[in-house]
Amino acid sequence: MAYAIGMMSGTSLDGIDVALVDISGYDESTKCELIHYKSYPYDAITQQEILAASHIETSNVALICSLNFKLGKLYSEAVAQFLKEFNVQSPLEFIAIHGQTIHHLPNPTSGLTHSTLQIGDPAQLAFDHKTTVISNFRPMDMIAGGNGAPLVPYTEYILFRDPNKNRLLQNIGGIGNVTVLPKNCTEDEMFAFDTGPGNMMINAAMQYFYQKDYDHNGEVAKSGKIIPELLKNLQLIPYFSEAPPKATGRELFGEHLANEICQKYHQSPNDVINTFTELTAWSIADSYQKFVMPKLHIDEVIVGGGGAYNQFLMDRLRYNLPNIAVKRQEDIGLSSEAKEAIAFAILGNQTIHRRPSNLMSATGAQVPIILGNITPNPWNFKLG
Repeated sequence: MAYAIGMMSGTSLDGIDVALVDISGYDESTKCELIHYKSYPYDAITQQEILAASHIETSNVALICSLNFKLGKLYSEAVAQFLKEFNVQSPLEFIAIHGQTIHHLPNPTSGLTHSTLQIGDPAQLAFDHKTTVISNFRPMDMIAGGNGAPLVPYTEYILFRDPNKNRLLQNIGGIGNVTVLPKNCTEDEMFAFDTGPGNMMINAAMQYFYQKDYDHNGEVAKSGKIIPELLKNLQLIPYFSEAPPKATGRELFGEHLANEICQKYHQSPNDVINTFTELTAWSIADSYQKFVMPKLHIDEVIVGGGGAYNQFLMDRLRYNLPNIAVKRQEDIGLSSEAKEAIAFAILGNQTIHRRPSNLMSATGAQVPIILGNITPNPWNFKLG
């Protein structure tokens, strides 16, 4: 038994996901069983600080410096609370954490460098929990010529390949991303990319109009109707026509765009939220039609992430994908919520074993490479 923790705090800013797994092996021999999972929400002040640090107009070096250590402490406190709540006595082999994305520049302009920044310093986790911490997974892939994302597809290859079905693994977090797994595929035959907005624009509109973090079950969206001109204009965003590999984030589909639209259509809040929900469903289906269906028949789509619990969004996704089975991870005995935290435990395990875990067809990297920075257990030293 080798217990490890995977952690994720994504672009939706809903909180810190913590998954305890029993993990062994590496590469295709990896075995990973979820033991416990829980998410710890960010407080409102921390959410606002992350948003402020993520936007050029409100960010500054002192804020990012402070927030880097503040998030490291919050991550450590979340693990401490998690271990206490679930009475975990076994020592941890490692903790693997993605960190909080502040800015991501896969295609920079105006003289900026191809780069990414995730914060939440791992030192506090290593110090408090007396274990090795793996963090900062994206930069090495970018150095190798990739976009630094999406990184989860490698873990989906390990966990979800099927000998008889062409499967699509659709994650709907802040951003949507898909992993395409042809039946009985090799690593070279699968591919992945970001489909576009997930929950991010919906959540931003809910915060703008109702001061709520998300649309529970899509109830607000369901009560509204599509604004045709708005949907048409959003569908013309060039990202949707760009061929994979590709990645996107808050810089394109974040609060700036959502708030500008909310202000323009301030008299129709539920219609705006309905339109944003339809954009997410449409963008997923449209990306399949453009970049997946010409290559293979889709047998089933398995949805994970917070969007899997938005029933109206799931209904719209099924409407946009007629004659295709659209399921949640729970339908095949797994957890939609825990998916990304589990994924980083697997990526961390690859790093510990000095094995690559970037999928070149997903990120666009030129070579397979070991990801992440290792912060060793600071208490495990030799005297003399």
